[in-house]
Amino acid sequence: MTTSATDTEGSAAHPRFAEALREMGLEDVAGQVRRFPEATRTAAEAAAALGCELSQICKSLIFAADGEPFLVLMDGASRVDLDRVREELGADRVTRAKADVVRETTGYAIGGVPPFGHRTRTRVLADRSLLTHPVIWAAAGTPYTVFPMPPKDLIVHAGATLVDVREREG
Repeated sequence: MTTSATDTEGSAAHPRFAEALREMGLEDVAGQVRRFPEATRTAAEAAAALGCELSQICKSLIFAADGEPFLVLMDGASRVDLDRVREELGADRVTRAKADVVRETTGYAIGGVPPFGHRTRTRVLADRSLLTHPVIWAAAGTPYTVFPMPPKDLIVHAGATLVDVREREG
């Protein structure tokens, strides 16, 4: 079911994210937000609901580098290599942020964090693996909503630095 982010009966996207789309002039994206009756909290759930490859899902993951929150955008089929992130940031310690830090930093709950439109501005790293598809899907602020966007556009709108931080195979 496709629902607009600006429906009068209720927004498909989280209101903060719908506002961010409007502020960025992305009303066309708002109209492409899809809402599902079942949660799509994980990349696997989102890919199954959309009928796409797991790697076409963009995960928005909050970590902390030396206690400072930051965002990593990663394809759904890959895992973040914390050592590579630590090297990229020049940090002593990188950890996954706890749920309360995620909500405080972004304004969204885990499973619905979009790649931009957050409560606070943080550093954003985007893994190059996102560039392997012409369109990727990301959370629209709730565990039930996603939106499509070309990865290069998503990276630009997120203000992300393109990096190689996924775990190497083997």
